[in-house]
Amino acid sequence: MNANLLYGIFFFTLAHIGAFIQLNGQFKWDFFKNNEWIIAAFGFILSFFYIWGTKHTVAGMDGLLWPTRFIGFGIGIIIYAIMVSYYFGEGFTTKTIISILLSFVLICIQAFWKTN
Repeated sequence: MNANLLYGIFFFTLAHIGAFIQLNGQFKWDFFKNNEWIIAAFGFILSFFYIWGTKHTVAGMDGLLWPTRFIGFGIGIIIYAIMVSYYFGEGFTTKTIISILLSFVLICIQAFWKTN
């Protein structure tokens, strides 16, 4: 796996963690519930993480866009499942575990399956 792809995965991971906290923090902390404008302003910063994730992943995938979308989606599913479990105690059901595994497979297919 090349450095660009690793950077892309890193930035997508940061973006999805930040987006999860931004969107779901209102159900956990009163500050998030009572200060929507402040929390929404952090979307500006999160946008850069998504932009950088896309830029590096596209470069790592030789200019292809579709693999980037699938990799970003897969990372989002994995991060969401982990964060919901950690912050909200929604355990890992069989359906969730299978979805996480499929997301991981999706990422691996895009990252390692080379086509011509």
